[in-house]
Amino acid sequence: MKLLGANIYYGWWILVCAVLSHFMFTSLGQMVSGVFLDPIVEELEIKVWLFAIAISVATGIGGIAAIFIGPLVDRISPKRIILAGAILCALGLVGLSWQSSFVLFFVFQTISRALGLNLFGGLVVNATLTKWFIARRGWALAIGSMGVSLAGIITPITMTAIIDSFGWRSGYLVLAVSVVIIVLPIAFIMKRQPEDMGLLPDGNFHQGKTLRTNSKAQTARITDDLQTHTREQALRTPGFWLLTLGYGLNAVALGSVILYAIPFATAANFTRSIAAVGLGINGIGNLISKGVWGWSLQRIDARRLAGSAFSTSACGVLLMVAAAGNGNILLLMFGFFLYGFGFGGTIPISEFLWAHYFGRRHIGAIRGIGRPLTLIFSTVGPIGTGLIFDAFGSYNGAFTALAAIYILGAITINFSKVPIPPNQVALAN
Repeated sequence: MKLLGANIYYGWWILVCAVLSHFMFTSLGQMVSGVFLDPIVEELEIKVWLFAIAISVATGIGGIAAIFIGPLVDRISPKRIILAGAILCALGLVGLSWQSSFVLFFVFQTISRALGLNLFGGLVVNATLTKWFIARRGWALAIGSMGVSLAGIITPITMTAIIDSFGWRSGYLVLAVSVVIIVLPIAFIMKRQPEDMGLLPDGNFHQGKTLRTNSKAQTARITDDLQTHTREQALRTPGFWLLTLGYGLNAVALGSVILYAIPFATAANFTRSIAAVGLGINGIGNLISKGVWGWSLQRIDARRLAGSAFSTSACGVLLMVAAAGNGNILLLMFGFFLYGFGFGGTIPISEFLWAHYFGRRHIGAIRGIGRPLTLIFSTVGPIGTGLIFDAFGSYNGAFTALAAIYILGAITINFSKVPIPPNQVALAN
């Protein structure tokens, strides 16, 4: 019973760590950039698109680094990876609070994002969750990604108040302290996979020589093992490229809307506080959606769910554009809610699909090679949106295009198919 207790203990603690990691990753990445945009652009006297380039290129460099980080997630304990990420991220944030030029802004963004944030983000956390849960994977990924929702609810409102009251430099220092307090302890709790502790996924365990498990979990584990692809095998499947393209298109829209949500609202003559509340409403929609996506992933084809999530976000963005045209605050908030509800499905559905297509054993390496390709797309959207705003003085046209990109991503995902298990391919040849 002691071993069973250890498994339950660690299973829950892995989930708690995932929630906190997602909270910090999303807060530091997507949720604060738009809050800092206007004050930094004004003080450094730079264009909006230059601010977007610094954020996007730093994120893109992190994507390239993921090629090398992914295989490490499969082989070593997350402790060393997360520790390194927390230290580098905190140092980069302190540097951002001191800098006074675009060049240094870019350098410290790269340190905090590419070399720091990336080491305790979704690549590490979701790969770990995928290894710890198979039969309950849908629920685990949905619960773990609640940190994204909480970041949407808490961070924009809190950081807007801090920056408006004490300045953007103090804002970066607050974030640096948060990394030290929250992320460092996570490193000492996260374990690579249950087998490293003599346990099995989904709360099952060995007692002496007797396997204590249930039939559903055992069937799920056998299916996952059969579906296991190496990185090289995954790259040869159409499913890998369609998932990468589909979620790349999602990244174009998702990253752009989050980055420019507050500037978009203020450009439409809403106040910064109203815009921050809108992002909080986005977080509430994101949080409420977790139960829906978690329940659905255990019962419905994940490709259809991805299409539903993308389409819901697209509708939300179009409502935000409509609200900007008539100054309707209620419509703006409803748009933020729908956008957040669809956004809430991004992590659990995508990670479920990747594991469902390619198994859990090499998921870090596979996600590591796919991530930079996705992030290339994510750099295009914010830069393009910034250029459109600088050229026309409005975000409406760009946001309408982003809604269309969401729909294109939904179609792409639904064209993908589960790859044939590698052993069956070998037999066929």
